[in-house]
Amino acid sequence: MDSKKLALLCRDLAENKKAENVVVLDVRKLSDVTDFFVIVSASSEPHLRAIETEILATLLNEYQLKPHATDGQGQATWIVADFFDVIVHIMRPEVRDHYDLEGLWSDAPRLPRPRRAKTATASTTSE
Repeated sequence: MDSKKLALLCRDLAENKKAENVVVLDVRKLSDVTDFFVIVSASSEPHLRAIETEILATLLNEYQLKPHATDGQGQATWIVADFFDVIVHIMRPEVRDHYDLEGLWSDAPRLPRPRRAKTATASTTSE
């Protein structure tokens, strides 16, 4: 699986578990270490673990992909899963604000969200 597809899949899997403020940064032109960062926020430690489990279990069971390394054991506030070309950061909001990865990598373009189909809305006016 190419790195962009993997990054987008990780984003979708995180969103399956209601991850907040999900961002995918394209660092291919800025880093020799990885191609994409997927950065998400979790509201609590159980939420953080649920997002981690969703991503790691799905990638293993459906795509036979395992991270090269993971970090964030014990009472975690930040979990990192390193898939070489994609690094997933699952963070509590206060940790995310403190380390400001988006600010550190501000030159990296964000992958846009896919556009949702527009729904027809009926407008009514009162006279």
